[in-house]
Amino acid sequence: QVQLVESGGDLVQPGGSLRLSCAASGLIFSNYAMGWYRQAPGKQRELVARIRSDSWTTIYADSVKGRFTISRDNTKNTVFLQMNNLKPEDTAVYYCNRYPTPWASWGQGTQVTVSS
Repeated sequence: QVQLVESGGDLVQPGGSLRLSCAASGLIFSNYAMGWYRQAPGKQRELVARIRSDSWTTIYADSVKGRFTISRDNTKNTVFLQMNNLKPEDTAVYYCNRYPTPWASWGQGTQVTVSS
């Protein structure tokens, strides 16, 4: 059974940075493209970044392009999201999951709050 555990969220001021981590288990991690998704209050979950299984390709939502960087370490079954120049509109619960078809079982997510 796939397990995903996100961490690294926090309360940060606008313009600040955070690095999120997602540890995966119960799968051959290197076989799958992965994505970071987020869900803000009252909104649908959206994909913000994705990375190919071999890290060769990364794609970003327009809203985070140039500010966020997705990466992965297949030796540690972990995917990361470096978030710089954070804005209040980045406030959300962040999740990782498979791309393009997420597994049914989501992790608990990690809360990112951007506020002064």
